[in-house]
Amino acid sequence: MTDRLSPESSAYSSAGVDYQVLDAGKRAALSAAISTSKLLSAHGGRALDDSRGEPAFVFELGEQTLGFVLEGLGTKSIIARLVEEQLGIMAFDNVAYDTVAAIVNDLCCVGALPLVVNAYFATGASEWYSDRARHAALLAGWQQGCIDAGATWGGGESPSLPELVSGQEIELAGSSVGVIPGKPILGDELAPGDELVFVASSGLHANGSSLARMVAGRLPHRYATRLASGRTLGESLLDASVIYVPLVRALLESAAPVHYLSHITGHGLLKLMRPRRDLAYRVQQLPEVPEVLAFLVEEAGMSPHEAYRTFNMGVGFAVYCASGSGADVADVAGGLGLAAHVAGTVEAGPRRVILSELGLVMAGDDLDLTP
Repeated sequence: MTDRLSPESSAYSSAGVDYQVLDAGKRAALSAAISTSKLLSAHGGRALDDSRGEPAFVFELGEQTLGFVLEGLGTKSIIARLVEEQLGIMAFDNVAYDTVAAIVNDLCCVGALPLVVNAYFATGASEWYSDRARHAALLAGWQQGCIDAGATWGGGESPSLPELVSGQEIELAGSSVGVIPGKPILGDELAPGDELVFVASSGLHANGSSLARMVAGRLPHRYATRLASGRTLGESLLDASVIYVPLVRALLESAAPVHYLSHITGHGLLKLMRPRRDLAYRVQQLPEVPEVLAFLVEEAGMSPHEAYRTFNMGVGFAVYCASGSGADVADVAGGLGLAAHVAGTVEAGPRRVILSELGLVMAGDDLDLTP
């Protein structure tokens, strides 16, 4: 067991991730970016600036409405390397798949179905690719992620960045463009009475890896630590993410009254109030927390308030839909092999997230991703 963090400390900031600083930087970048929106008109296009601060950028070109996103895996590839070294388990296919999932799951939040995905593989030394089994696993995982998302792998970039990236590591990221078959989903139709449908995660996904590494590094057996199920911590951390694109595609094809979509990653369930609306999101039924996340929360000494604003806690994706349609949305998810349930409702503001089972309220000021 690890020494618990003090109640005053933030587990994630102790692991080197401070969202207050990161979010301020993101807002500054968005404010600078918005000044370039008018340049699209020279190409017959139009930027939808209401999408600034959403998971993907939306723009119009000719008769098409498109979504564009760039996303990265974070430090989970370090876990893959350490687990391979300690346990002999190769999981670079899973972290490549995780990266594609992070990209396309953000893209489809605005109602965009991915057309093309490009890869960014940055290493600290070109020798990283000399391990052919590892390289083959990486490529296979990326390829499978594109297949499951229904997207063409267009290409990418694989720079060697000595000193900028450690020689034994690889940074995984990528971008995607997708077509929006109807109206972009930006939350303008959200209203009190709408229902929240939670779709299950498979575990860590792509968020919280720095904290997971900190916890593992303080355990006597590190990634070989056994969880209650008998699985090792390393195996459990590297379970592949879920790609939710097939669900979004099915919902769009069924003309389900979907008013918003949220990919639950960084900020945990704070992301439920990403829409820039004076609305409250009351969660009355939380899902079971994946074993590996419950373990990390316990070992890091995190309070429920911190845990639910850091990890996905079993919620990989949220669908906001019109009153009375939540059960149908959950059925569509179930038909695709995804566990889902009607978890709560949208209410009149103030803007906040209410976790009724835990007696927790997350205030609107806790999340601001807008320019």
